[in-house]
Amino acid sequence: MMGFLSRIDVRRGLRYVLVFQLVIAGILILSDVADVVSNPFTPRVELPTGPISPGDQRREYRTDRTDPSLLRQDQPLDVPVPQSFPTRLEFTEKQAGDLGRVLLVSGQIETGDADRFDNYLSEMQEQPDLIALHSPGGQVSEALLIGGQIREAGLSSAVLPGAVCMSACPYILAGGVARIVSLQGIVGLHQHYYDQPRLIPVVFAVESIQKGQGETMQHLIDMGVDPALMLYSLNTPPDQIYALVEDELTSTGIATQILE
Repeated sequence: MMGFLSRIDVRRGLRYVLVFQLVIAGILILSDVADVVSNPFTPRVELPTGPISPGDQRREYRTDRTDPSLLRQDQPLDVPVPQSFPTRLEFTEKQAGDLGRVLLVSGQIETGDADRFDNYLSEMQEQPDLIALHSPGGQVSEALLIGGQIREAGLSSAVLPGAVCMSACPYILAGGVARIVSLQGIVGLHQHYYDQPRLIPVVFAVESIQKGQGETMQHLIDMGVDPALMLYSLNTPPDQIYALVEDELTSTGIATQILE
């Protein structure tokens, strides 16, 4: 073995490393293809539909539009929300009676949205009284940044009637000094995909995921939210969403005030 290694020059050694990396990449790609091929034959879990209730809180997760059947709406909405989600965050200023000046943040959370939110907030003539959220989630790292910006600005956050805040969105909600959640809205969690290069050795992928989870837990702790909130996400597959009920909202501290 030592004799073999001694005969390898730098150029040949680099060639062997490249070949090894290509083999690893090929294995990962074949694994993905196998998953795609096998998925159509994987039994699909039939989930309930309709409004959630304690013990009946898992629903299909979708990012294309909200599902009104999940929401109990007994009265007109103070802040109407779009029924289909914009492909990235959009910011809309609204005047909403007792709620005051509301900045509605709606849509999927994409790369660069934290900078866009920060710029929009800094250019507003008057700071909003409330940041209202309506999002299916998206990039966790961007959500953590936006949540931090809300806290730094001393603003409150809310999920109002008819709105949903799912996946990474609750980490934005956590940033509010006060966190208002309506029982006619949805705060939901599931397992996340943390940002990482695709074709990397498994050990580094695991390390990246653990780092992302650690950053998320630290964010919750910094915001005064019980990091046990993440148990609901870790126990729910990515294609499902676990909607929190009132007791879970208040016991974890993700909500400091409940609206009926």
